Amino acid sequence: MYIEQAYKGLSDSWRYLIGIFGVFIVWQFIGAIPLLGALALKEGGMAAMISGDIGLMSKVLGSNTFLFLLLLTFAIGLLAVFVCVKFLHKQSITSLTTARNRIDWKRIIFSFFIWGSISASFIFLDIFLTPKDYAFNFEFIPFLILFIIAILMIPIQTSMEEYFIRGYMMQGLGTATKNRWFPLLFTSLLFGLMHILNPEVEKLGFGILVFYIGTGFFLGIVTLMDEGLELALGFHAANNLIGALLVTADWTAFQTHSIYRDISSPVLGWDILVPVFVVFPLLLYFFGKKYGWKDWKERLTGKVASREEFLKSQTNG
Repeated sequence: MYIEQAYKGLSDSWRYLIGIFGVFIVWQFIGAIPLLGALALKEGGMAAMISGDIGLMSKVLGSNTFLFLLLLTFAIGLLAVFVCVKFLHKQSITSLTTARNRIDWKRIIFSFFIWGSISASFIFLDIFLTPKDYAFNFEFIPFLILFIIAILMIPIQTSMEEYFIRGYMMQGLGTATKNRWFPLLFTSLLFGLMHILNPEVEKLGFGILVFYIGTGFFLGIVTLMDEGLELALGFHAANNLIGALLVTADWTAFQTHSIYRDISSPVLGWDILVPVFVVFPLLLYFFGKKYGWKDWKERLTGKVASREEFLKSQTNG
């Protein structure tokens, strides 16, 4: 009953409307002030801002500085989510995270290492099969700085997206519509379309959105079936962290001092389709077996209890 955890606080629809708007403003505008200020102080920074070219902004500030300031916007956004939940909804962070009595850190860590291992294996397999597409990019000091920034900030970035979209919005839409399928559909599509301005879309075309939307559905299904965000939090952190540390390219959102640089011409390939249509279904099966998921249809498309029904069940339980 993950969505119903919203009833442990104030779940009026108007509160969610104010909250979503407020968090977005803080995240996208207030959170961006340090980044925009840093660019304004650098020669060529204003031109980079106007162009909206992530690669150019990264070159103006240096990739590590740009990455830190970019991720800082998400840290400020995550703080806004938590403040909104605590003061506008009078809800605990635990009930925003999970239907369990406490946050299950073992689930987060397990999901992190499972997907981290799989995604790293895919990267190294591709390097082994097509070595001409990669250049060794390792420089100790820049990589060490990147490593520190990535370890500290990328889990915050991914947590912000999970808490805001698959946490806050999922619960708000679920309690408003009284069903599970609509928040699953809406948040999954939103998660995919949020990436539409990424430079990868410009280079690879809209077909790349299959991966983003597919990932959104995978994480949404995991959240509803497991009655919590823990597995999604671990997966998302591993996905972005491994990518930032191992491989970069001139046409990706994260341009970093990673170990390898992809120098191939960007094309849609197996690395987009295999995860969505093969690996994600296998992971759902694996997680389902490990955690004893049942009643898939009910948990993904069933009704959401009313506030009165939920509170009564909590009293009886």
